[in-house]
Amino acid sequence: MSRPVDAVIDYLESLRSRGGTHILLDDEARDGLRELYERARGGARQRVPSVVPAEALADVVIHGATRTEQLESLSRQAENWPPAKRLATLRTQMVFSTGNPEARIMFVGEAPGYEEEKLAEPFVGPAGQKLNDILKAMGVSRADVYITNLVKFRPAVPKQATNNRKPDAHEMASCLPLVRAEIAIVKPECIVALGGTAAEGLLGLAGAVASMRDKWHAFEGIPARVTFHPSYLLRNENNNHVKRQLWEDMLEVMSLLGMRISDKQRGYFLK
Repeated sequence: MSRPVDAVIDYLESLRSRGGTHILLDDEARDGLRELYERARGGARQRVPSVVPAEALADVVIHGATRTEQLESLSRQAENWPPAKRLATLRTQMVFSTGNPEARIMFVGEAPGYEEEKLAEPFVGPAGQKLNDILKAMGVSRADVYITNLVKFRPAVPKQATNNRKPDAHEMASCLPLVRAEIAIVKPECIVALGGTAAEGLLGLAGAVASMRDKWHAFEGIPARVTFHPSYLLRNENNNHVKRQLWEDMLEVMSLLGMRISDKQRGYFLK
C-alpha cells in the first residue's frame, strides 16, 4: 500500500538522479519532515529520505540588524550546536570564521585543525599562510574576503595531539545549516570550495578535485568554484602544474567578479 511519504521519497530520488543536490523547504514542509523524523526516532518504520539528513532539520535563528551582528548571533548558536554535539565525534572548541561580512568571495574549507583550534580562527596554520599567499597574488587580503569551514569543530581522534582527520559525512551534515546561514547573511557573489571534502559536503560532489575544478558549479544560485586545498599545494611545493591549476581557478573567480587582472598575474606559474 502506497503511503504519502513514498511519493515524497520518489520525488527526491528522482531529483537526485537528475543531479539535484538541494531543495528549498518552507516552514510547513520542514515541520512535516521533522514530524517524520521524530516518528522514526520513536520506533516507527517510516523512512526519512537520505537526501535530507536529520541534522539538516535543525533550526537556525538569526538576530541582529547588520551582517556583523547576525554573524555574531550565529556564532553564539554554533558554540553549542546540538546536531554537532550529539555526534560526540567532534572536539569542544568552536572555530567559526574570519574576514569581511560584506565580502564578495567566500572561501569554505573542511574543518579546523590543530592550529585553528588553538587560535579559534580558520586557516591560520601553514595551509592558512599558503591561502594568504594566494589572496595576495589576487590583490586582496584576509580582511577583504570571508573564510569559514564546513565543520565548526575539530574532528576528534583517540589520544589526539597535533594529528588531524577529515570530517565524515555525518559531521559535515550536522554543521551544514550553519554554513547555509553564513552564506545567506554574507551574500557572497562567489564561493570557493577548498578541497574535495568541502566540495562534497557543500556541493554534493564526489570524486577527485581534478575532476571538479576547471568548471563552475552553483550553491543555491551562487557561482561556486572548486579548487585544491592549500595543504595540497604544500605537499606539492615543487609542482608548478598544480599551482597553475589552482591559479587558473582563481583567475576565473577574478574574471567573474570583474577584478583587474594584470599580464603578470596571467603569467603566474607558466613555463
